[in-house]
Amino acid sequence: MTYEHHYKLTAVWHGNKGEGTKNIRVYDRSHTISIDGKPTLQLTTDNLAVGDPSKLNPEDLLVSAIASCHMLSYLYVCALEGIIITSYIDNATGIMIEKESGGGSFKEVTLHPICEVADESLITKAIELNNIANEICYIANSVNFEVKCNPICKTQFESSL
Repeated sequence: MTYEHHYKLTAVWHGNKGEGTKNIRVYDRSHTISIDGKPTLQLTTDNLAVGDPSKLNPEDLLVSAIASCHMLSYLYVCALEGIIITSYIDNATGIMIEKESGGGSFKEVTLHPICEVADESLITKAIELNNIANEICYIANSVNFEVKCNPICKTQFESSL
């Protein structure tokens, strides 16, 4: 059976400085994303010449969505397999290529999850489960570029050394 998940948000541009989009240098790229009952996101463009580097941008959110979805998928499959994860951190990276003609696309996102496993004998299995997490991750399955994963799993004892 197929289930559809529906998402609804409101994107509002707040960057009209009085001249609208008269030319590319006169308007601010600030905007908000609002979803009922959730915190409002303050966003901008990734372009440092006209964006605000203190705000999130759509590219940040795409890499964040992949990392978050993978983590949630991974914790789920570990729980199903009886592997107790006690800590998880991911220093994810993304590479986007700009075209000279304008626009561009992501080339890849690489996840670098580091997790702590309660049972040392299950470290190998815990590492392997990242592959299943990637297979069931909704976001990773929705993008047209490679999502790589370089996991490290260790015990809490190893982490404290």
